[in-house]
Amino acid sequence: MATAAPPPSKRRRQDQHDKAISESSATKGNTPLVVFAHGAGAPSTSEWMLRWKKKIEEELNAIVVTFDYPYISGGKRKAPPKAEKLVDHHLDVVKDAVSKHPGHPLVLVGKSMGSRVSCMVTTKEDIPVAAIVCLGYPLKGINGAIRDETLLQLETPTIGSKDGLRPLDKLENTRKKMKCPSVLHVIDGGDHSFKIGKKQQQSTGVGQDEAEQGAMKAMAEFVSKSIPEEEGRV
Repeated sequence: MATAAPPPSKRRRQDQHDKAISESSATKGNTPLVVFAHGAGAPSTSEWMLRWKKKIEEELNAIVVTFDYPYISGGKRKAPPKAEKLVDHHLDVVKDAVSKHPGHPLVLVGKSMGSRVSCMVTTKEDIPVAAIVCLGYPLKGINGAIRDETLLQLETPTIGSKDGLRPLDKLENTRKKMKCPSVLHVIDGGDHSFKIGKKQQQSTGVGQDEAEQGAMKAMAEFVSKSIPEEEGRV
């Protein structure tokens, strides 16, 4: 079946995207700069975020930048606004991180709501993002609606997980329609924060630490494949 070639403007953007990533990799090697966004209910200083930040730093050998969205800054917990209203702040954080750590391949990682906003940031401007990691993308909204419009706009390689807010059947339907390369890693029995019940651990023989380490290895492999190798490296 014949397919139409992308328009010249889209090809130019993709060429610029690939060139920017290639140049940054050649300058700083393959050490990624990760901007890691928190979820709706807890700040960047939460136990979950701190633990996963350390995992990402160690497994990806990465520079990891975390931050708080304005609604949650100062230690006061408020209801989050619509994800669209967080994009500009997130984008400013990304630009600041890139300016402070130039030449590193950029990877956006988000927990739940933070992953959705990360995807929105990637589609907003021509930022040379090498990969997106969605830790519990909230595909299914509170009202049951499937929120896949941002995922369908993505052109950056994306890896995600499956949980209660990301039903597998709906996710597979969305992945079939996505333009970008995508990978799914399933943590059997894991909830929205990947916590596995004791009965599930006993029945499968896979403990919490082992399951999370498996997820990290999948993430590291995906990010490594998404970042061009250094020039001359075999």
